[in-house]
Amino acid sequence: MTYILYTFISFCHFEPIRIVISCDAFDPAAEATNNDRVTVEWTNTPEGAAKQFRREWFQDDGMVRRKNLPIGYNM
Repeated sequence: MTYILYTFISFCHFEPIRIVISCDAFDPAAEATNNDRVTVEWTNTPEGAAKQFRREWFQDDGMVRRKNLPIGYNM
């Protein structure tokens, strides 16, 4: 069985984005789940940039922001 999590994230005044996460069933007694999290990294696009993703935005010296989202299991 595969579980899928749909979530909407809104960072300040930016438009919300949808993140889809899926995982297979597992035995929580056999896994260490106390520190599980999803990490989202983003950077602000340069002024006048198109809405198409460009990998170079993450390779420059610009600020990359990070948000850690803890995972809560319903066991």
